[in-house]
Amino acid sequence: MRNVERYPVEGPNALWQLYSTVSRWKGVRNFIFIQAARYCPSLPLKNWIYRRVLGMKVGEHTAFALMVMVDVFFPERITVGRNSIIGYNTTILTHEYLTKEYRLGDVVIGDHVMIGANTTILPGVTIGDHAVVSAGSLIHKDVPSYTLVGGNPMKVIKDIRD
Repeated sequence: MRNVERYPVEGPNALWQLYSTVSRWKGVRNFIFIQAARYCPSLPLKNWIYRRVLGMKVGEHTAFALMVMVDVFFPERITVGRNSIIGYNTTILTHEYLTKEYRLGDVVIGDHVMIGANTTILPGVTIGDHAVVSAGSLIHKDVPSYTLVGGNPMKVIKDIRD
């Protein structure tokens, strides 16, 4: 099970109540900087935006590929360890707005992790050190260290200890 905090809402669905949980200014500011980082060819500049502007915790030598989409409303809840690669067009979410509630959860990605292209990581997930996530995966639960996972829904493929 994912580690998320649940907040019930009354009235219309939670997405209609978005700006009672997050300021409009934060949403607009984050959107602009995330879009800049998505297209930025410079890894150091991209990591600077993630660390200094968005408040993410990003380890040394971590690489975010082109078009990675981090959570626009709560990017500060994302931690990525050292020397990890986040593949092309991956989406990292730390929020879910549903019909009767919204959920928030930290995403923690360990050291030396490889995440393939077009992967979606849901809120409240931890991906252990030295894990490998195959392209096009939906990460809906924790990934143990030294494990190869893939698919939609994600399944453990094998242990990859040397």
